[in-house]
Amino acid sequence: MTETSALTLSMTRQRPLDPPDEVAGLRRHGAIHRMKYADGHLGWLVTGYAAARAVLAHPHFSNRPETQHPPIASTRLELAQRDFKLPPGFFLRTDAPEHTRYRKLLTGQFTVRRMKMLEPRITEITNDCIDAMEAKGGPVDLVEEFALPIPSLVICELLGVPYEDRETFQRESRTLFDLDAGADDAVAALGRIWAYLMELIQRKREQPADDLLSGLVQSGELNDEELTGVGVLLLVAGHETTANMLGLGTYALLTNPEQLALLRDDPSLAENAVEELLRYLTIIHLGPVRAATQDVEIEGVTIKAGEAVTLHLPAANRDPARFPDGEHLDLTRPAGGHLTFGHGIHQCLGQQLARTEMRIAYPALLRRLPGLRLAVTPEEVPMRSNMSIYGVHRLPVTW
Repeated sequence: MTETSALTLSMTRQRPLDPPDEVAGLRRHGAIHRMKYADGHLGWLVTGYAAARAVLAHPHFSNRPETQHPPIASTRLELAQRDFKLPPGFFLRTDAPEHTRYRKLLTGQFTVRRMKMLEPRITEITNDCIDAMEAKGGPVDLVEEFALPIPSLVICELLGVPYEDRETFQRESRTLFDLDAGADDAVAALGRIWAYLMELIQRKREQPADDLLSGLVQSGELNDEELTGVGVLLLVAGHETTANMLGLGTYALLTNPEQLALLRDDPSLAENAVEELLRYLTIIHLGPVRAATQDVEIEGVTIKAGEAVTLHLPAANRDPARFPDGEHLDLTRPAGGHLTFGHGIHQCLGQQLARTEMRIAYPALLRRLPGLRLAVTPEEVPMRSNMSIYGVHRLPVTW
């Protein structure tokens, strides 16, 4: 396929809960498509489930930023043109064996067993948020009162970050994920949150406590720059992703009342409901991006060394070959195996924490506020189309 016939990635959604029709429609013509990147690079877009899973599991695809190209014109393009280098500790954007070293240090902190131990505290935090909503009375913004504080409080307690500093890291996180933010703003936001975590690491070194960051400091395995990078990554990712799932998931339930009723009336459905919401919504709607380190064949297509591959997870998670009737939300569907948390060595480290938070939060919200409803029309809810993690900016509700 020539450069002139290669597609460009559309981010325009015709319906707020569905991926762009233009992207979803590509699956009828195959799983892998020639794509022109924002900097002119000729690479690939993957919309099929099996192909996306194969790329994520393949050892000859790199996640290092210097190998990649920006799929759309945004801050990423500006930073790439500046040859911006991520600081140490951002293990998400590394390959083995460097990635393996960081991952081994952290895996034990996010096991299913460890998350089970956190359940009582997550339940307490969830009920406290609902108590505050009831005391305030509707209408309220569910994002501000429920979706954001639950994962923020949990990740702060887990890492040992003072929750009273939340406005700092929440503000900087919004800038980092804003596709419309300028490169100068993104670099400055990263610099501020970096400085905050670096100062916190120094305090942990002088006065360690019973938290994850203190444990990493005391292990002696990482230097201060690496510790700071790990802290920034865990803090930002640990609240942004789950907060957007709680907000967008509630919006999806409120606009699919028959599915909401299923979960409200049968809390035992919660675990499967969480998987289906993760699959159906797929809030990572831009990437991930990988680059081939040597020629690789995926489903009959040869991806040459150096070519970038963008995986469209919302489209892959609705591939009818893997999820029949996947365009519809069905909380009773066996939804395991979705790619929302990735696959392979970069599969989300905090996925069990996110699952636990959602499995507790959704049923508690619907049980305690059975009359929960939107306080505006669905069309008036502002969507996070301009952010690299999808969701709702605000969710006005009453009950």
